[in-house]
Formats: sequence, structure tokens, C-alpha cells
Amino acid sequence: MFRRYGEHCIATFAPDEVRVLRKVATEVVGLLTDGFDHGDPVVDRLFPDIYPTNAEDSAEFRRFTEGDLKTGKIDAAGAILAALPSAAGGEVKLDEEAAEAWLRALNDARLAMGVRLDISSDTDLGEELDDAVLSDPSSSRVFQLSVYAYLGYLQESLLTALTE
Repeated sequence: MFRRYGEHCIATFAPDEVRVLRKVATEVVGLLTDGFDHGDPVVDRLFPDIYPTNAEDSAEFRRFTEGDLKTGKIDAAGAILAALPSAAGGEVKLDEEAAEAWLRALNDARLAMGVRLDISSDTDLGEELDDAVLSDPSSSRVFQLSVYAYLGYLQESLLTALTE
């Protein structure tokens, strides 16, 4: 998907890919703004306790860092939204800074989806997707697992292009 061309990472996106990426990035922004809730396991995953055994120290650390971390995550998702072509699809050309923002945003999106889909480091994504297809090929879970897998592919592709 992404390829290196001089100082840029370039990829061409079909209209469906643009719609999915726009929706995912918009949902991340929504989660971090209007839907920001420390009781949400996704928020806990995106902003883990730095001192898991000491709630008071974690709260103090969060008080000083959370705003900047949240702004950085929103800006990274915004970098995806800003670089995406029109709904008709087309080319995305990222310099190193934009590519790194995309990597951060893709990572945040995958972390969030992973929590919602109950995916862990032990999950065999291919097996999980096969089971979901066998259970109900038209289910939202099949689509969500497919998007999760696609974001991983996109992330890997961009990282490879960035490091070439």
C-alpha cells in the first residue's frame, strides 16, 4: 500500500478505504473529546495508569500530562483527516512528520478497537475472523475485525515505507 518516494510515503486509497479511515479517525476524535470518560475501558487503554499500584500518584501524573497527551492524540487523528483525499479516493502523500502522526493515530485506533472487540496479544486474528464469518458473515463483528486487520496492514505498510 504505502511506498517510499524520495522524502515522502505515498499510497492510493479507494473510496471505501477513504470512508473507513475517515470514520475511524472521526470516532477517535469523538472518543477523546465529547465521549471522554475515565470509566470507559478504551480511555483506560489509551491513557493507562503510569503507577498501577498507586492510584494517588497515577492521578497526580495524569493531572499534569493528560491534556497534552489527549491533544497529541486528537492532532494525530486530525492528520489522517487532513491528508485523506475526497470521498472519490485518490493519493495520500505524507512527509516524515505526517507519516509518524498517522502511525500514532493508527495505533490509537487499533488499541481502541482491540478493547471493543476483546482482542488481546494472544488473539489469533485470522482465526477470530474465520469464526465470526462462520457464525454470521454479515455481522458487524466481521466488518469490525476486517477494519482492525486493515488498520494493522496499513500501519505495517506505512512503517515499512517510512524506514526504507
